Amino acid sequence: MAFDIEMIKKVYANFGPRTEAARKLVGRPLTLSEKILYAHLWDGNACTAYSRGTDYVDFAPDRVAMQDATAQMALLQFMQAGRPQVAVPSTVHCDHLITAKNGAEVDLPAANTESKEVFDFLASVSNKYGIGFWKPGAGIIHQVVLENYAFPGGMMIGTDSHTVNAGGLGMVAIGVGGADACDVMAGLPWELKFPKLIGIKLTGKLNGWTSAKDVILKVAGILTVKGGTGAIVEYFGEGANSMSCTGKGTICNMGAEIGATTSTFGYDESMERYLRATGRADVADAAN
Repeated sequence: MAFDIEMIKKVYANFGPRTEAARKLVGRPLTLSEKILYAHLWDGNACTAYSRGTDYVDFAPDRVAMQDATAQMALLQFMQAGRPQVAVPSTVHCDHLITAKNGAEVDLPAANTESKEVFDFLASVSNKYGIGFWKPGAGIIHQVVLENYAFPGGMMIGTDSHTVNAGGLGMVAIGVGGADACDVMAGLPWELKFPKLIGIKLTGKLNGWTSAKDVILKVAGILTVKGGTGAIVEYFGEGANSMSCTGKGTICNMGAEIGATTSTFGYDESMERYLRATGRADVADAAN
């Protein structure tokens, strides 16, 4: 069973009415990214048609993820908020303070010694405020999120540039600073300039020795390191449908290298298979 399944069901219950209200305001069909954005407005149903790349908008993300280096300041700030628990589901992942040098058998004990004070602090604060805690050695943050927390149509923020990896499972997932994470955990709206949109149609299928990484390297060659700045990159087409969920995640993960706000794919059979394979059949059923 998935984490926070009731929260996910609530998101899906609101999704249709909110996107329909936005569609009427905008006066045209919405892209996937726009549907997710309008479904997560802080004020609920849309009252304004926002201009891409111009208007600043308040959003209500579904969850927060933090890595151990940036979580420290975010949680120190949150402790001043006076809340007994976080307002939205949140997790801390101890991975960045582990130096990969000589192999897990050596590196993990070394990190546990060198950063013991940090890990103990994060574990203690997480336990006090209802935050999920992934101890050192439990996995890399963006992969743990994909395997356990990401869900199609959701919106999340994370204090790690590769939070965008969750776009491979149909999320709008955005990397932020600790102050933004603190605001959302404290129950405050999260402000973002309404992103521009770059649509990329993938045709055909991968063959031979090609992989998903070749796709994003080609895109990066076209857009350059700043071509995606301020925009959500949305992939679609038969080429997208033929790709695995983890392949999609790879492409979204490297979207950070072109400066994109985030990248995402539409929900399809590969995502359903991945959800079921990772023990989240209830999420797949809800998404269907």
